[in-house]
Amino acid sequence: GVSVLADALRVNTSLKELSLRYNGIGNEGVSVLADSLRVNTSLKVLNLESDGIGDGGVSVLADVLKLNTSLKVLNLDSNSIGDGGVSVLAD
Repeated sequence: GVSVLADALRVNTSLKELSLRYNGIGNEGVSVLADSLRVNTSLKVLNLESDGIGDGGVSVLADVLKLNTSLKVLNLDSNSIGDGGVSVLAD
């Protein structure tokens, strides 16, 4: 699942774009993925559309985005993100 992919992202230096849309990884999957995004410097585009991500998952991503400066496009369309999650991302 996501943990195998996250392990690969930790060491991968060539992948530029990753789409996990419609995979339903949810907040737990995002947390696993976020750990690898802390060290990955090659990924530029991450598509997490319709993955069942809520405010908790967005909070984890917001923390990672403070450290990861290589990710330029993050698609979170059609998830369950409320005003609280949007506010965390905006900070």
